[in-house]
Amino acid sequence: MNILILRLSAIGDVVMASPLIRALRDRYPEAHIAWLVQPEAVPLLAANPRLDEVIVWPRGEWQRLWRERRYWRLLRAVRRFRRELRGRGFDLVLDVQGLLKSGLLAWMTGAPERVGLGSREGSARLMTRVVTPPADDPRIGSEYRCMAGALGLATEPFAMDVALSAEDRRFAAELSATRGLQGGYAVICPFTTRPQKHWVEAYWPELVARLGEERGLPVVMLGGPGDREAAARIAAQAPGLIDLTGETSLAQAAAVIEAGRLLIGVDTGLMHMGIAFARPTIALFGSTCPYLDSGRSDTRILYHALDCSPCRRRPTCDGAFTCLREITPEEVMDNARALLT
Repeated sequence: MNILILRLSAIGDVVMASPLIRALRDRYPEAHIAWLVQPEAVPLLAANPRLDEVIVWPRGEWQRLWRERRYWRLLRAVRRFRRELRGRGFDLVLDVQGLLKSGLLAWMTGAPERVGLGSREGSARLMTRVVTPPADDPRIGSEYRCMAGALGLATEPFAMDVALSAEDRRFAAELSATRGLQGGYAVICPFTTRPQKHWVEAYWPELVARLGEERGLPVVMLGGPGDREAAARIAAQAPGLIDLTGETSLAQAAAVIEAGRLLIGVDTGLMHMGIAFARPTIALFGSTCPYLDSGRSDTRILYHALDCSPCRRRPTCDGAFTCLREITPEEVMDNARALLT
């Protein structure tokens, strides 16, 4: 068997789809298993010993050629990538993104069996089979578990499968040594892509202070380069906070999470890594609520559903974000105490 998993983005979804790697490897121990992904998520997959290959979709190059109106060169690049995919001779492609772009890439492989997960935007026509995800399964990664079941793969256990390199773990160890964190630390991940998924900014400094005063835990803050401005505002009100926002690679941030004692974050890829690495995790949900059951006893899902919940990409509260505002620092600390005890 020559198998391709196709989930291009986003980071959190790649993490939640990762149990498919182990499920496929257990079912087909001699298979060649590859994953097609966008460049930003490669670090989550590159060190996984159960994957034979990570194929990078050159999305940025294609977009640049389109913007520059270099259409013939773009066409040649697409054809070249299609030849490369077809040359690998895939027998089975799992399109677990289910969008038109992923469906087109699955079709470009020429694989005789192409299974789509909830295929939409017309991509169902490019599949040989479509699996309908469950509508009311509260478990984390329920749609990917459904795909595994439809393929006859094991669905228990269905743990996330994110691997780190020795170099990434060494980074986390050196951070602990140089910052005096050998006694343990908490990690906060306050940032994500949409404001309706952000916790109240003023709550974070209060939480940092209480973790230090009540639990004796220093706090490390993680985020991407685009989050530096918001991170600086939080850090200015939280003396002692170790701000690594924009200072780590994705894999280094994952290693920092793995070595921590507690993770608190909003609905973002870094937060899901806390669950993947079996770290005590407190997840703060507002406009989205993709799961209520993490499958782990050391995870707390804080979600105050209102009549408008979940609004996803169309909030109706004019920026009040009441569902998140109602999650107080005291509620988070109550859960932190329980997890740390």
